[in-house]
Amino acid sequence: MKNLFSDTIVAPATVPGTGAISIIRVSGPDALSISNAVVQLRNGKVTESRGYTIHYGSVYSNGTLLDDVLVSVFRAPHSYTGEDSVEISAHASHYIVSEIIRLLIETGCRMAEPGEFTKRAYINGKMDLAQAEAVADVISANTSAAHKVAMNQLKGGYSKELEALRTELLEMASLLELELDFSEEDVEFADRDKLLSLLKTTLLHVEKLASSFRQGNMIKNGIPVAIVGAVNAGKSSLLNALLGEDRAIVSSVEGTTRDTIEEILQIDGLSFRFIDTAGIRESTDQIERIGIERTFNKIDSAEVVLGVIEGIKNPTDFKADLSLILDHVKAPSKKVIILLNKADLISQDDINNFVTLANSIVTSIDIKYIVIPVSAKTGEGLEQLKKVLSEGQKELLTAESGTLVTNLRHYQALTASAAALRRTAAALEGGIPTDLVAEDLRVAIASVNHILGRDLGLDSDTVLGNIFAHHCIGK
Repeated sequence: MKNLFSDTIVAPATVPGTGAISIIRVSGPDALSISNAVVQLRNGKVTESRGYTIHYGSVYSNGTLLDDVLVSVFRAPHSYTGEDSVEISAHASHYIVSEIIRLLIETGCRMAEPGEFTKRAYINGKMDLAQAEAVADVISANTSAAHKVAMNQLKGGYSKELEALRTELLEMASLLELELDFSEEDVEFADRDKLLSLLKTTLLHVEKLASSFRQGNMIKNGIPVAIVGAVNAGKSSLLNALLGEDRAIVSSVEGTTRDTIEEILQIDGLSFRFIDTAGIRESTDQIERIGIERTFNKIDSAEVVLGVIEGIKNPTDFKADLSLILDHVKAPSKKVIILLNKADLISQDDINNFVTLANSIVTSIDIKYIVIPVSAKTGEGLEQLKKVLSEGQKELLTAESGTLVTNLRHYQALTASAAALRRTAAALEGGIPTDLVAEDLRVAIASVNHILGRDLGLDSDTVLGNIFAHHCIGK
């Protein structure tokens, strides 16, 4: 791995112009001396300042006062990056921030790469790779549930569980490796039955972590809710009503929505990702048919399906539209909410009749469903819909305090580890030679190491580059 620590980096840690104050972050071996050359402290020098102290000073450009600033000093190794670091708090003018950065670069800094501060923190041992990835999740968290999960990972709760898992695997591997070292003496250090029992327990642990990705991904990226139904059922109008703005095009022309539209709405601390889809019908239009096919795909991947049906239709058409939706709901565990739209135009008796009709159709299908009369025009039933959505995902709010996998890279590594452990168990049960058993166990350990950033091997620069490229420039 190339030496990242011979130079000093700088970047804005906040977005200029979006608040009263902007922070400019400097880190590296010359952070104190470079900052000292750019900022004139009212008392003393940056290079003489103790760590964890803040000082008042001024920055001059071409002999003219640019801004009065506050300088926060952090000395290695007690800083975010583990290096000498300085944070300069200035007024949030684009001009002021860019000028201070220019002066710092002219004095010896270089502009930081995306995520390089966190990358240095990882390489300097301030955090493992799982924690480093959690930094971006903390920054992007837009609900209380997502924030709690990300903070648990950042503070090391997730890493501790992975470390415990890694220790279990290493203990098993050590016994097998010891046998290999004394293979000529025909000594068996590991009780195969005991080892198999321990292996299966560890496998359950790995599988549990991997299976939590579904919940973790929904907390992080939003619970996918597909809005489906026949053409002109009012799907786009419903989305606009939920969002409180005209996000989707509404028209009386059939087939207006030809591609999916996705919008996030926060309800009771969770993000719901509403997906407006093309109307379901037979069509000869090639583009519309592609949109309808995407509708079916969204139904498959959605956690919740909102089936929108016009309440002003006759019972025969209502039954046909409902059957059209249900025919494409394949997963038995999928939640289906049937929305009887335009409820403001029909009587309560009609609503009751439609609910009875829906019950008769859905009874034979193993899905969880509810019927809610709504009106995209008046807003009737929308609060009830939000309440049903929120209550239907209560398990996510209770699960957030535990260890959840939210990262696709981690999920793939855990899946690979579980597959290797299953092969190991099968090899033990089948009396396969120790060297072959140990090889699969090494694969399982390597997958867990990959999550934590241990022993990344020759591709370490590529792995780290891909991970930290998703971080902010100043982080």
